[in-house]
Amino acid sequence: VLPLLMAAPAEALARDDTARRIAGRILGIAIVVGAVVLGVWTWRDLYRFPRTDDAYVRANTIGIAPHVGGPIVELHVVDNQRVAQGELLFVVDPRPFQSMVDKAKATLELTNLEIRGYQHAVDAAQATLAQREAEAAYAKQYLGRIEPLLGRKFVTPNDVFEAKTRATAAEAKVAEARFELSRARNELGQLGDVNARRQAAEAELYDAELDLSYCWVRAPFDGYVTNLNIAVGEYANQGRQVFALVDDREWYVMANFREDFLASIAPGMEAEIYLMSYPRRKFRGRVQGIGWALYQKDGSTVGVLPAVEPTLNWVRLAQRFPVRILLEESDPAHPFRMGASAVVTIRGNVTDEPVAGRPEPAGAR
Repeated sequence: VLPLLMAAPAEALARDDTARRIAGRILGIAIVVGAVVLGVWTWRDLYRFPRTDDAYVRANTIGIAPHVGGPIVELHVVDNQRVAQGELLFVVDPRPFQSMVDKAKATLELTNLEIRGYQHAVDAAQATLAQREAEAAYAKQYLGRIEPLLGRKFVTPNDVFEAKTRATAAEAKVAEARFELSRARNELGQLGDVNARRQAAEAELYDAELDLSYCWVRAPFDGYVTNLNIAVGEYANQGRQVFALVDDREWYVMANFREDFLASIAPGMEAEIYLMSYPRRKFRGRVQGIGWALYQKDGSTVGVLPAVEPTLNWVRLAQRFPVRILLEESDPAHPFRMGASAVVTIRGNVTDEPVAGRPEPAGAR
């Protein structure tokens, strides 16, 4: 009896061990199959919904530079301040330009007086021409009357000769009067309804007033003042940037996608964006376009082109092309900052709304 009692637990242990081995094999196979399925699903999902963390928030920026040079007498902004379109930024000393405006106004007044004098000269030349033409007509008529009388001996040949001389001299005086009238009209500078002298003086006044208006530098659009390192009294050179202004009207993300993902990306597709500065806030965007050129270090390309650095130099990597994604939402509680890191996922749905810079399909109209 005792041997039989001792053999029963041994058989039970053997069965349990076999069951565990079978369960382990099934679990191992399930893990491998699950890993393969998960890998295939992840690979397909990655190409179906391309994703990259090589992305940054961008905005258009311009350098604020005055159109005229001079010392800054007023500064109305501070660094990182938000300004509205048309808001006064700073003022260049307007006194020299106000002097030029006053001078141009005086020149215009003098020009108007000169034009009056030239007009009087034209009137006088016209009157002289009319007088000379009348004298020439009388001399010609007189010659015509006495020439037939020469055959009848009522006048002498000398009388006819004197009449011809007076008629020729009268025609010469008419030609001289016409020349003087033409010269007077040229000096007047009247071309139809426009006087060239007055127009030139008015153009000088307009230029002077325009330069004067340039002394008050205003914001061309809503934006943020950046890199302001000047103070009142500093000399602002014409065309030289004083500080930068970040355009707040439109923000976008430049996402660098591998070139093997580009076939799955098209303008108009929806995108999900997460910013490192706001990791719990999801932003929406639309693909505006895909870059067509990259800067190459070998010198095969020239011009202003985006440069996307590869992550490794000793492995042949797929090149990355910049994809511009317009951000559709603005949240005052979560303001965008240029250069902020982003993670972008392209969802593949094409919106019906037009995208800036995207051509409409044929037959859309």
